[in-house]
Amino acid sequence: MLWSISGGAGFLGLHLARRLLADGHDVRTLDVVPLDDAELERTVEELRGDIRDRESVRELVDGADVVVHAAAALPIQASRESIRSVNVGGTENVLRAADDAGVRRVVFISSTAVYGVPEKHPIEEDDPLVGVGSYGESKIDAEGLCRVAAVETTIVRPKTFIGPERLGVFEILFDWIREGRRIYTLGKGDNRYQLLAVDDLVDAIMRAGDEPKAERETFNVGATDFGTVRSDLQALIDHADSSSRLQPVPVKPAEIALRGLELLRVSPLAEWHYKTAHKDSFVDVTKAQRLLGWQPRLSNRDALIETYDWYLANRGRVGGAGVTHRVPWNQQALGLLKRLS
Repeated sequence: MLWSISGGAGFLGLHLARRLLADGHDVRTLDVVPLDDAELERTVEELRGDIRDRESVRELVDGADVVVHAAAALPIQASRESIRSVNVGGTENVLRAADDAGVRRVVFISSTAVYGVPEKHPIEEDDPLVGVGSYGESKIDAEGLCRVAAVETTIVRPKTFIGPERLGVFEILFDWIREGRRIYTLGKGDNRYQLLAVDDLVDAIMRAGDEPKAERETFNVGATDFGTVRSDLQALIDHADSSSRLQPVPVKPAEIALRGLELLRVSPLAEWHYKTAHKDSFVDVTKAQRLLGWQPRLSNRDALIETYDWYLANRGRVGGAGVTHRVPWNQQALGLLKRLS
């Protein structure tokens, strides 16, 4: 089968392309930046273009059996208008082009950011959608387009996913642990915060693209083995043999300070990060287990350790700061806190 991936040069896109190729599928990708992976460049049909450009999208979906729409603008990247133009306008382009091209199924990669900051846990797929910030709101609206699209769609809502080559906000954490800095937690860190290994997400996406029962369905995906923020971070610090120690900070003053830094555009952390970091955040994945036959392989602890070990082995060749998950984020105002820690 031919699988087409929007956002193919992103962290998820690379891992998905590798797995699809290993399983004997053909892969086509579209992104505004190059794949920057020599092996994939030899085997993937790589298109360069913007998801907001209709001609580029038509070329992406032409002849595809399954389209995985993973392209998105992150909260750190741009203004509210830019985020909506990519996340909502780009999704509309994909859905219309896929229908015109006779694509069998579009798998839309949404986010658990659509749930906002819920009080009920575990979160189920039919719970209220209340996005935090422009990113969460844009994902809700993009999901709405998927539900009324003429082309067959499946929505996947992953928890924050990590693995080899994931940098972004996690590079900040890994950098501080490597240097033995204090690791600050909003509140005591006794909240349960579910993560997801990228390979487990890839498995869920492939099943969602191929399983007849997944038609017009929405699936939460996240690790089933996870502890509190404190216990999972301490396990990573112990594995790293780091002198770092966890330092709780009061929630309200920290939120006010981080909001101010965000508005001044001198913090790499967006509203979604600091609004949820001190609260429970985990989803019910039984629907994916039941309908897709999906089962996550890695726990929070194992996924963090696997990602940290990759970072440690590859940090010498990591490029400059940017605004995607594949590159370090500029620590900006957090750099001062780092020097004091």
